[in-house]
Amino acid sequence: MLILTRKLNEEINIDGEITIKIISISDNQVKLGIEAPRDVQIVRKEVLERVKENTQDALKKSKDLPAEIKGLKIKKI
Repeated sequence: MLILTRKLNEEINIDGEITIKIISISDNQVKLGIEAPRDVQIVRKEVLERVKENTQDALKKSKDLPAEIKGLKIKKI
């Protein structure tokens, strides 16, 4: 893990495509601004973990579904 010290309005650049800027610092909170290409997914870790848990729960529950329901396909509208 790389650990950097940055001050207000300073930036970090990753691979020439992603810029992270310190927007504000107060008490126990730092606000970051992130500029990245549209195809780069940026997600808070706690949200990503929750999505993973929900997906795993849904997969477990889907194994208990009747065969008729498992065979159904979802069509995009």
